[in-house]
Amino acid sequence: MATTERQPGKASPRDRLLDAAARLSYQDGVSVGIEALCRAAGVSKRSMYQLFDSKDAMLAASLERRIPWYEAQLAHPDPGSATPRERILYVFEQLARASLDAGYHGCPYLAVLVELKDPEHPASVVARGVKEALAARFRTEAEQGGAREPELLARQLVLVFDGASARAGAGVERLDDGLVMATVTALLDAAGVRQA
Repeated sequence: MATTERQPGKASPRDRLLDAAARLSYQDGVSVGIEALCRAAGVSKRSMYQLFDSKDAMLAASLERRIPWYEAQLAHPDPGSATPRERILYVFEQLARASLDAGYHGCPYLAVLVELKDPEHPASVVARGVKEALAARFRTEAEQGGAREPELLARQLVLVFDGASARAGAGVERLDDGLVMATVTALLDAAGVRQA
């Protein structure tokens, strides 16, 4: 899912830094330099260090701030009337839709985990929490949909989500050809997730 930014204008230096961190780390990777972040935000390095203990802390805060938006992108617009199966499929429809954006570079949380490789890094902790929440969401939907092995299905769905996201983000796969939806549908059928 692509990143979002607040409208320029009255944004505080903290918000401008978090927006710059979100945009540049998604676009260029987490190794983006402090000077580039500060320049993009229009904030001095001194101010940045008054607001954040480190670049790592700023990156983690940026990821944390995006969680509500990220989760909202994957939430079915009418969850009360949708079946668990429809809510699962909607997540993948949104992934396919997001992947068509020219600025799409894959799941920002997966990218952080892959790039940092340090499970104790503050940004890795936030990113891992988001991925665990997605797995929990899939597990809950699988249970409600009558899946024989909800835990296994949740793991499979996260694997498809992350794999499809990474391949589309790298530009080696298009997600609008139906392959992802067919794969997820096959997993749901095999697990016994009810249609209604």
